[in-house]
Amino acid sequence: MTQAPSILVIDDEIQIRRLLRISLEGAGYRVYEAETGQAGLSEARYHQPAAIILDLGLPDIPGLDVLNRLRQWSTIPVLILSVRKQEEEKITALDAGASDYLTKPFSGGELLARLRAIQRRALPDEDEPVCRFGVVEMDLGHRKVTNHGREVNLTVKEYALLRLLVVHRGRVLTHSQMLREVWGPNAERHTHYLRVYMTHLRQKLEVDPAHPRFLKTESGIGYRLADEPGVKAAPK
Repeated sequence: MTQAPSILVIDDEIQIRRLLRISLEGAGYRVYEAETGQAGLSEARYHQPAAIILDLGLPDIPGLDVLNRLRQWSTIPVLILSVRKQEEEKITALDAGASDYLTKPFSGGELLARLRAIQRRALPDEDEPVCRFGVVEMDLGHRKVTNHGREVNLTVKEYALLRLLVVHRGRVLTHSQMLREVWGPNAERHTHYLRVYMTHLRQKLEVDPAHPRFLKTESGIGYRLADEPGVKAAPK
């Protein structure tokens, strides 16, 4: 019998740990707990869990320091827990290697969905050069994008931005990450570039650009390509 995947919860609030344990065990996960950052790092090394749920506010070591130390030796997916209105901390955590974030309070359904998404993204690449979302198809091998089967003309920057979102589909990409990747390290403060180009992409690819289904805004943080049943790599 295949052993159930394990999740490590690093959080000093016992009520949160109890809530997470109920949700996770109900979904078939094995759960390990740690109430401090140092204990969490030890548990991560010992158990090598499938994913880690990490609170940013810990009593001994800041959650961001725990993440930085973890990333020195591991690529285990990490879902950050944070309170609302701490956008700078969330951005910093994503830039430091967090897989995703979840704000408190949260629903059990959203927690499980985000966990499934970060675990999918941690799987080895299967070298599938075509991605579909809705009626849009992006052929990375041939640098071709179609909408309803008709080729879409994208500028170099539009294509680069869409490719970045597709490669990291389901993951929140921060403004600085996207600007650095597409425009270079000296463009990180020019967030208006992203607003303009995301508007262009939505107009060319979304059915309702004013209410995008796939090209999502994470307010104050960045953007993501929605990771849902309609977004998948196409078979070869």
